[in-house]
Amino acid sequence: MQHVDTLIKAGWIVTVDGDFRILKNHALAICDDRIVAITDNSDDIQAERILDLPGHLLMPGLVNAHGHAAMSLFRGLMDDLPLMTWLNDYIWPAESQYVYADFVADGSRLAMTEMLLGGTTTFSDMYFFPETVAQVADKAGMRCQLAFPVFNVASNWGSGTDEYLARGRELLQHYRHHPYIHAAIGPHAPYTVDDETFIRVRELAAKESAAIQMHLHETAHEVSEAVNANGKRPLQRIAELGLLGPHFQAVHMVHINEADIRLVADSGAHVIHCPESNLKLASGFFPLQQCLDAGINVALGTDSAASNNDLDMLGEMRTAALLAKAVAGDASAADARTAVEMATINGARALGISHETGSLETGKAADLIAVDCSGLAQQPLHHPLSQLAYTHISHKVSHSWIHGRQVVDNYQLTTIDPDACQAAAKHWQQQLSDIAQR
Repeated sequence: MQHVDTLIKAGWIVTVDGDFRILKNHALAICDDRIVAITDNSDDIQAERILDLPGHLLMPGLVNAHGHAAMSLFRGLMDDLPLMTWLNDYIWPAESQYVYADFVADGSRLAMTEMLLGGTTTFSDMYFFPETVAQVADKAGMRCQLAFPVFNVASNWGSGTDEYLARGRELLQHYRHHPYIHAAIGPHAPYTVDDETFIRVRELAAKESAAIQMHLHETAHEVSEAVNANGKRPLQRIAELGLLGPHFQAVHMVHINEADIRLVADSGAHVIHCPESNLKLASGFFPLQQCLDAGINVALGTDSAASNNDLDMLGEMRTAALLAKAVAGDASAADARTAVEMATINGARALGISHETGSLETGKAADLIAVDCSGLAQQPLHHPLSQLAYTHISHKVSHSWIHGRQVVDNYQLTTIDPDACQAAAKHWQQQLSDIAQR
């Protein structure tokens, strides 16, 4: 008799493993922080807790591979503006005035409540005060990558490149052995970081075996300005500086050509696609199917709630799949299975944690969610993947576990106080009222 902590009996289990199995009427067992069994016969398993979820689908927890969590407090403040106007005239001045540790703590916690309730179990964050985000994530039990920011200008978190890299090095070393939090390097973009800094980023990444995440080729203006300034496309410059490789996470990559795609594919770098943010900011259309056909690992991110305006990864998955079909002019592009993979195992691969999460396999960390497919809007259920990829279903995530710890139980958060989050959000709404009235 096998003894486990939790046994979950589900109508369907979508493994997203190498065989991408869709198992009907199976059970999954959790012991400590690991998945220890996936079986159609649980008679020989004795569990402390048994959940019988016959109308539910179990799947890996979603991986939000790019975002700025604390910017949830800017949600809806500065909508309907071009990217550079949005950044230069509103976001950066607001950050200078308000973004300190207390803002980041409250904004990140608010973001985590939304992500947890929507099925996200892992997120990547690129923002100021990453040590504060780490503390909030640790308490909430969320798996995350913290890409500490690097600019050539000062901010409330650092006086410039030297301090960003020094503080970032401490973060990398502090979380090197943490079970579900790790750090990465986040140079903001080619237009905010000079060559000397990029070289220092490359050297730090090599020394600390750290990943690099960066906004890249987000707008046509970014690319044309770079070509006018030095005769090189941003990606070419980054490659020549030695940053591209399997540790590199390129965010957005909207304006790319065939040469760019070959460069990324040959390097083994990953692309983080943020379709809804790109649409809202009118940045353009990422050629998803072309990149997939080239063998590039493409993951999904929501970007921030200031430019999206939600952190709904199942919704992002749907948008990515539908948009890919229109861009490719091919209804078979980015099919349902591909969409699910982008939101799970591809994200884990991009963040370098696919040995731990992103699929349901024995021995892996118990990062999983249960989605209730019993409602009328989910009927008839001919194929579970179609429900996940093409319907509005994020509000049906009923249970969630991260590293074996249950963080959502029957639609209720277990590690974050929602009332405290609500109060903090109202506080910052009042503080930011001057911006809201502009």
